[in-house]
Amino acid sequence: MLQNFKAISLSYKKAPLDIRELIALDEISCRQYLQTLKGFIQASDILVLSTCNRTEVYYNSDADYSTEIVKLLGITKGIENISKYFDYFTILNEHDDAVQHLFEVSMGLESQVVGDMQITNQVKQAYQWAADNETAGPFLHRLMHTIFFTNKRVVQETAFRDGAASTSYAAIELIEDLTAEITEPAILVVGLGEIGADVCRNLKDKGFKNVKITNRTLSKAKILAEECEMEVLPFEEIVQGLKEADVIISSVAREMPFFTKEMIKRLNVLTYKFFIDLSVPRSVEAEVESIPGVLVYNIDIIQNKASEALQQRINSVPKVKEIILESIEQFNDWSKEMVVSPTINKLKNALESIRQEEMARYLKKLSPEETKRLDNITKSMMQKIIKLPVLQLKAACKRGEAETLIDVLNDLFDLENKSVDTSHTL
Repeated sequence: MLQNFKAISLSYKKAPLDIRELIALDEISCRQYLQTLKGFIQASDILVLSTCNRTEVYYNSDADYSTEIVKLLGITKGIENISKYFDYFTILNEHDDAVQHLFEVSMGLESQVVGDMQITNQVKQAYQWAADNETAGPFLHRLMHTIFFTNKRVVQETAFRDGAASTSYAAIELIEDLTAEITEPAILVVGLGEIGADVCRNLKDKGFKNVKITNRTLSKAKILAEECEMEVLPFEEIVQGLKEADVIISSVAREMPFFTKEMIKRLNVLTYKFFIDLSVPRSVEAEVESIPGVLVYNIDIIQNKASEALQQRINSVPKVKEIILESIEQFNDWSKEMVVSPTINKLKNALESIRQEEMARYLKKLSPEETKRLDNITKSMMQKIIKLPVLQLKAACKRGEAETLIDVLNDLFDLENKSVDTSHTL
């Protein structure tokens, strides 16, 4: 079982956004799905990861359950005939491929934005749900902690997570810089296209609380506001919203600028207002910046900032892959040792049984002090006797030769039997 880790993945690489949205799992659905998988497939170490860019299931089993996993996903999501989406999934049935994939996903190598900083927390959350639902065994626990340690190394030893490498992240980073001296800055997001929605989600993740969103289509604003726990400002009240806001983020789609110099001039700006224009064509007229106290940052400024960070991350990819390789090698050594762990425990128990029975023969004749001394001496002897076989077993694991030694030890100590015959004199 230890060497049969598998994965099934639906991601942005093969599936368009509408398919990913249809199949994505929230926390309640994910927990329900984990319980369903636990009850219906013969697998251990089940992990379910679901984000806006991917929905993946990792599991440990001799059998290929990819078809059943997709069908059970359809039941959980209430999707009839989900099998028609099967071609959008990637199946990883080779142990090494599945382990490698989970490492690369967790580090952000497989993200749409290379080095995505959100993915680590999303993987940790998926692991927590697996632990809560008792679908994480020793193998998965060790694998996930190895991944988290690897992530720390990536952060400490590379520039892979430095800077904001997407437009929406770069916008948030700019807002943090601009509002560093403002307590609870008031932010107004105008226009909720894909980039505007991403900005709202990132504002929530970064802990901004005083955020209002407005959009010509009110229903769209309400749906996003509920998701991001933000306040909806009716579009007809936008002037009042502009007066109150410290930062205005605009992603309005139209041919001519929406925010004009005359419009902003009428606000009678008394404190700094920062306009972040994410629209193409621009939605904030260039002349707006001539108004005292108003500063405008357009998409080029933000994308240049993002591009520099992205290039820095791309340059770090070889080092990140090197760190991952080292971690996988260490993890594989542990995995191989797990194969011999039952034999080591049986050997320890067999020797301890012999020790206890031999001790029992003489305890009645000994004082408490002598009993304690004899117990310590025999324990020390057992530890020294077992040390070399254990080291040899672990070394044989790394060479792929453990089976022969396991057979020898089983024969020598009759380890397959429930009890070890200790009547013979050694």
